[in-house]
This record gives sequence, C-alpha cells and structure tokens, in this order.
Amino acid sequence: MYRILISGYYGFNNIGDESILRAVIDNLQDRLDNIEITVLSQDPVSTAEKYGVKSVNRKSIKSIVAAVRRCDLLVSGGGSLLQDVTSKKSILYYLIIMWMAQFFRKKIFIYSQGIGPINSSLNRKLTAGTLARVSGIVVRDEASKEFLAEIGVNSDRVVVTADPVLRIKRVPLMIGEEILRKEGIKINKEQLTVGFAIRERKLNSEFIEELCIAMDRLVTEQNAQIILIPFHYSEDVSVIEEIEKRLGDKVCSVKHKYLTNEMLSIIGNMDLLVGVRLHALIHSAIMDVPMIGISYDPKINSFMKSIGMKAMCSIYDFNNEDFIEEFNKTIQHKEVIKKRVQERLVNLTKALDTNEEMIKEIMEK
Repeated sequence: MYRILISGYYGFNNIGDESILRAVIDNLQDRLDNIEITVLSQDPVSTAEKYGVKSVNRKSIKSIVAAVRRCDLLVSGGGSLLQDVTSKKSILYYLIIMWMAQFFRKKIFIYSQGIGPINSSLNRKLTAGTLARVSGIVVRDEASKEFLAEIGVNSDRVVVTADPVLRIKRVPLMIGEEILRKEGIKINKEQLTVGFAIRERKLNSEFIEELCIAMDRLVTEQNAQIILIPFHYSEDVSVIEEIEKRLGDKVCSVKHKYLTNEMLSIIGNMDLLVGVRLHALIHSAIMDVPMIGISYDPKINSFMKSIGMKAMCSIYDFNNEDFIEEFNKTIQHKEVIKKRVQERLVNLTKALDTNEEMIKEIMEK
C-alpha cells in the first residue's frame, strides 16, 4: 500500500478547490494501483464522506505531523497555493507542510499548481529553496514556469500541463435543471440565460457599479435572464446580495451550496457565463458554454490564453459599454468559440496524464 497525503485549500466550501480535489483524487485512483489517500482539510468529516478517502484536520499540528510521518508521498496542490497576494500567511502554511515532509525524508510532488505572484523577497527565497528539494514539479501554465525560473528554480525540472479540473467529465443538464427549479429559477428558452460568477470583496467598488449597469442593460435591451452563481460560497454571497439589492427582481441567484457535478450542470444550462472565478470559467469550458472572462489575477489570463481566448479586461478597468460590445460579439460567434475551446481542451487534458506518470515513477524508485 502506497500512502499519499494531499495538501491544499480543501474543506472551505470553495467549489473551485473542491473541484480540484475531486479531479486529483479521481485521477490518482484511476491511474495508480494500491494507493491510500489522506487529505488535509478544514472539514475532515465532510471531506472523508464526499470523496471516500481518509482526512485529517489541517489546523491540528499533531494530526498533520502524524499524517506526514505516515505518508510515502506528499502531493501539494493543485490550485494557487504558493502565492502571497490573497494572503501573506497562507504560503508559509503550505511551505511548512513541505518542510515537515522533508524533515521526515518523504517524497514531495507539486501537482499542476499555479505558482505566484509572490511579492515578498523572503517568500521567494523560501519557495525556491523548498522546491529545489522536491521530487517533481508540475505547473498548470507557462506563466507559473516562467515565474519559478525568475525566482531561481531550474526550469528544466518544471513541467507544464493544465488545471486538473479540466479532466472532469461533462454531466447531464437535467441535474442542473432540477436544482434551478428547486431554487425557484425557471429557465426560459425564449430568453438568453446568462450566468455570472463574481468575485469582489469591495461592495461599493466601481466594478460592481459598472457591472450592475451592464446587467440592467442585458435585461432591458436584450431581454436576458441573469443568474448569479456563488463559487466560493462564504465569499460570494455578500456580493450577490449587494447586486440583488441594487437590481431587485431583474436578477435571480443560486442560494445554496452544491457539489462539483451539480455546479457543472447548473453552468451547463447557461447560454453564456461571465466569470471572475477561474473555475467557473473552467466549468464553462467543460460544459461547452461560451464565456467572458474578467481578470482579477494572472491565473485568469493564463487560462483564457490556454483555450485560445483573452480575458475581456480586469475588474479594475471594467465598463459596461465594452462589456455589451464583448457580449454581442461572443453571442454572434459562439459556435466558432465553442469549437476552438473544445479543440484546445483535448490537448490540455492529455497533458494532465503527466502528473500520474511522474508520480508512478516516483513510487517505483
């Protein structure tokens, strides 16, 4: 039995990270024999039940040390763990887990992570020094590889694949239809149904002001149906409530938490998805739904580039006029866009096999 311990941002009701975990567990179990998986989680009971694996509390030092000592391989990732933009402390948490593994002479594998930005010079040195001693490094985009080279990691050791969520299979639309019905949302086939997955912590920002104007115009000028979809439930509910307060019954929203397959199906029922959340855009690509990406982080730009598209803008220079123009172009050319994205996905998902191939080599050494 080969014991694998997974470290990441799991158990926080962030559908993007939960989708990553679902994909990583499925890929490991499908492609590797005789393994036992344990996950460090904020909610270990829920994680164990959802994914059929062992799980321990990511905040319990005693539990973490025991799990690291027991494992044969620490898998760090996926997601954007090694960055200090959204949090200056979280990067140290993930590095400390790796230092524990190195102390106990365990093998470490970086699994399709998005690396950076790392602004602190100390964090850059610590990251480069730590990754110099791991068994394998796989990143999800070229920007991450370039960043690692910038901070001193040998680029010959870094392999580029894609976000692991891209390998999740498409799901039937009826699942999402039933969920939306229970939420009190009826899809009207006579209208364009536009989903919005918004990340914004400043409720009085110019972005929210312009976004509400854009939504209002979609409703009044194009008779669109607007559905607000929370991807990181605890963070996104407040911005959804703010938009509902401003626009009233011109918009509707998904009110409850859902699992990966359920969220995939909800998004599959959209005619177009406007996403600030990376994994909302990835879910759109999987479900063959045209998308408009709005960037708050380089990872959005990197993903859009990987599927042959560009982010329309960032949350800092969004305006409703440009959005309506982009919306109209996207709807007009939706079939061309969908074909291009699906062609890119074939190559991206094939590249993801590299993770398990490298782990298998590590296991056999």
